[in-house]
Formats: sequence, structure tokens, C-alpha cells
Amino acid sequence: MTRDLLRDLAAVLVAALLVVAAVLVGTAIERDDGTLHVGWPPLYAYWEPHMGPGTPAALVVAAAVVAYGPRLAARLPWRALLGAAWATVTAWTFSLALVDGWQRGIARRLTTAYEYLQVIDRFDDIPRALREFTGHILLHSPDHWPPHVAGHPPAATLTFVLLDRIGLGGGAWAGVWCIVVGATAAVAVLVTVRALAGEDLARRAAPFLVSAPAAVWAGTSADGYFAAVAAWAAALLALAVTGRRPRTAALGSGLLFGLTGYLSYGLMLIALVAGTVLLLGRRRRRVLPFLLAGAAVVPLVFALLGFDWWEAYRLLVERYYEGAGGIRPYGYWVWANLACTVLVVGPAAVAGLRRSTATAAPLARTAARSLTRRTGALPADADAPAGGSATGPADARTNGTATGSASAQTNGTATGPAGVAVTGPVTGLATAPVTDPVTGLAIGPVTGPHGPGGGSESPGSQDAGSEGPGSGWRRLLGGRPLSGEQRLALLVLAAALAILAADLSGMSKAETERIWLPFAVWLPAAGALLTRPRGWLAAQTVLALLLNHLLLTGW
Repeated sequence: MTRDLLRDLAAVLVAALLVVAAVLVGTAIERDDGTLHVGWPPLYAYWEPHMGPGTPAALVVAAAVVAYGPRLAARLPWRALLGAAWATVTAWTFSLALVDGWQRGIARRLTTAYEYLQVIDRFDDIPRALREFTGHILLHSPDHWPPHVAGHPPAATLTFVLLDRIGLGGGAWAGVWCIVVGATAAVAVLVTVRALAGEDLARRAAPFLVSAPAAVWAGTSADGYFAAVAAWAAALLALAVTGRRPRTAALGSGLLFGLTGYLSYGLMLIALVAGTVLLLGRRRRRVLPFLLAGAAVVPLVFALLGFDWWEAYRLLVERYYEGAGGIRPYGYWVWANLACTVLVVGPAAVAGLRRSTATAAPLARTAARSLTRRTGALPADADAPAGGSATGPADARTNGTATGSASAQTNGTATGPAGVAVTGPVTGLATAPVTDPVTGLAIGPVTGPHGPGGGSESPGSQDAGSEGPGSGWRRLLGGRPLSGEQRLALLVLAAALAILAADLSGMSKAETERIWLPFAVWLPAAGALLTRPRGWLAAQTVLALLLNHLLLTGW
């Protein structure tokens, strides 16, 4: 057993102890004063061991992912892998939801007194409903909105209104919509990882993304749908900043980012992921005007129709503290929410997050030395290699790859000591990964003429580790490009930071197993950094099966 694996297991043990503490302390609090307002702390659920029609299918999907997931992810052509990932997540989510039965698991989930479908008939005149929306947010207002309608901007409710208008009304269609669309979030994360960190890491991440316990709550809640919209906004931005139809992709990304802010107020924190995608890209200045133009469209439309986002948010905060939010103790939920997240993302994501932190740590040290040197506290040559790429003597390097001694390279082609090409767009030959002799991490993805496994070449894959001349990253890191693992680590840590910000805000006390899905869906991608994937995949699927069969969850 390696030292890294021991550290991974230690991180999982700490996370498990956090969950146990949240259960024990939460049960005691709820028994004594009932202020948590959840049935099985820290989850919004009740202890009810059960089986259902989805049980056999869930077992089959879980076994298939563990047995064949890593192999298929490595071998399928890229587009086929994306299709297989979506189909697997859809099957996994449907099967888990059907453990509770069709009615209780899917058809009635979005029809309760708390949900959006209760107010469909009040949107017959959509412009008028939008103008009057803020007048029904507070509990003491006339005909106040149900909790989920009041707690979200109107685009969330309008989604189901429009489904009803095209003949897909009712809880069954709403549930199917949320599951089928929500399942595409995993595909969007794969596209983002491939564009920014390379295809090899995206393929390694795929089995973890499709088997995440988050599927327990994605089926069936509207937050699964919100997660997909936010994930595709980031994916299109990743394609834009790596050169695949940058203007069109940036405009589409902006439109979706604008929509996310009108699906959920808390989704504004997805800006942390978007900012990281921008920083990891190479064409920031070129795409930024199109991104901002797209992002302005949805807010402008809602403003013209009479909806005041800022006033609605102000009233929402007041409404939140009028209800359970004013009773639930912050001192418990500020850490118990993180225990919920552990259950949502699973042990593999916890271990991957530990590795992400370890992978990104050298970047922080190098950046700190660079900043210190700029202030004059260190001499210019005091910055030793740490976590970036390294080169041998007498080398010339451009476009973010590595060279051996006495070699020269351009346009992403690396050469060995004898000047023999090992990878690059000029030769198009299959390659072995180029590694950093300091960290042992791959500097560039393993690529062939169509990517690993016969998939299509990733956008910007030949120079995925590079940034434009004079970019902020290179200046901060002393001219060193980022490896694929480092890029993936930064992306995952950005999502984790969004979760921490949401947690500290105090606006998400309980029910975060669904509320934070738009951020949580990114964390399982860190599984790409783990070794022995089948063991971790088994842990992921077993946790999801236990949660869905032992507890009756609210979503």
C-alpha cells in the first residue's frame, strides 16, 4: 500500500467521522428541541429501509460501472464515450429514483405543496406574473408563493410552465425532464475537463462522474436540472477559451450563465468555476466580449418584463428567516452541511479532493515566491521548480511542453536527447506521456492522431497546458506551464470553494444535498487522480445504494 493511498484512506476516514458526528449530534439536537427540521440529520430524509422496482436495475448499473467502466472509458471513441456517459447517468438516476417507486420516486416529487407545479395556473399571463412576482415572496404577503417558488428566481418556475404549455404538464413529465436533462451535467464536466486538462484525465474521470451518489438527489429534484445548465455554461466557456468556435461558444456560455442566475440565486457562485475556466484558457480577451454580451441577455429580458432580481433576493432573505432558516442553528449546519456533501460526492471524490489539494499546493508556493520576488524580498533566481514543468539544460521551450537535454521544440512538439519526436501536431504519432521530472506528473495529455481510444482530438489538446504569451499564470509561476493534473485540481478546487462560500453564507442550512448539486457534480472528476479505480468505484456505488435503500429522501 503506497503512501498516497494511505493518505487517501485517512482523508476518507476523517470524512466518515464527520458524517458520524453530524448524525449523532444532529439526532440529539432534533430530539431535544426539534430545531433542525430534518428527519435523519444531517439529511432531509427518514430512516425507512425499503426496496423497489428500481433495485435490480440499480444493482446491474452499479456492477457494470465497477467492472467495465474504466476499460470502456479508455477505449471508446470520444463521442461514443459522451453518449455512454449520459446513458449511464440516466439509467443510474432513474433506477435509484425507482427504488422508491414511480409515483413516490418520480411522478409526485415535484407536485408537493413546496414545489413549482403548484403555481402553474398562476402564470397564464407570464409578463403580469413576473411583474408581480416579488409581491408574493414574503410569508405574510397575499397568496404567497410556495417555498421553492419563493426561494428561486422565476426562470425555475417558468421552465415547468413552458413544459406545460407544450403538452408536457404534470409531475411525471417534470420529473423525467429533471432526470434526463440533469444527467447531461456529467457530460458537460467531461467536455470541460478534456478541453482544459486533456483527454486522458477526462477519460479517467468518466466512471467517477457517472457513478456519483449525487444521483440519489438528482432524481428527482429541479436542482439536477440547474446543475446541468451551469455545467454546460462552463463547458461552452472551456471550448471557447481553448479555440473551438470561440465566439459562438462564448456567446452560448454567456446565455447559459445568465440563465443560471435566474434559476437559483445561489448559482451566482458558479462564477468561481467560470473564473477558473477563464484563467486556464488561452483566449480570454478574445472571448470575453461575447461572453458578457450573452450573459446580459436573460437579465435584460427579465428586467424588461418587470422582474427585479435584487429586490427579489432581498425579500427572499427575509422570507428565509421567516421560516425554517430562522430556526435552524447555524452552529450545527455550518459543518453538518459538509457532512451532507461527503455523502453526495462519495469517498472517491473525498480522496480526489485531497489529491487535488496536494497537486495544487506547489502552485501556491511557487506563486507566493514569485510575488515575493516581485516585491524585492527574494532574488530573481530563488524560485526553484515546484509543480510546473521542468526542462533539461540547453533547451528551448514554447507552447507549454517539455524537452530533454540539448533539444529544441516549437508548437507543442517534445524531443528526446537525440532530437527524436515523441509527440506533437507535426508528426501526429501516438505518444507516451511527457512527465515532469520534479513532480512525476504528466505535463501534457497522451494524444494520438484522434486522441486516446480513437476519439476525436480535444479542442486545444496539443497545447492544452499552455497559455498565451505573457499570460498571468505564466508570469505568476515563473514561466512554467500547468500540467493537466494541476489544471484539473484547480477546477475541482474552484467548485469546492463555491461550496465553502455557500456554506459560510448561512443561506443553505440543511437540504444542501440537493441545493449544492450544481457545485458537487464537479468534485467526482477528481477521481481521475486516483489509482486502483475499481475499488473506489465500488465504494461510490455501494454508498449510493445504501443511501437510497435505507433512507426515504425528500428528493
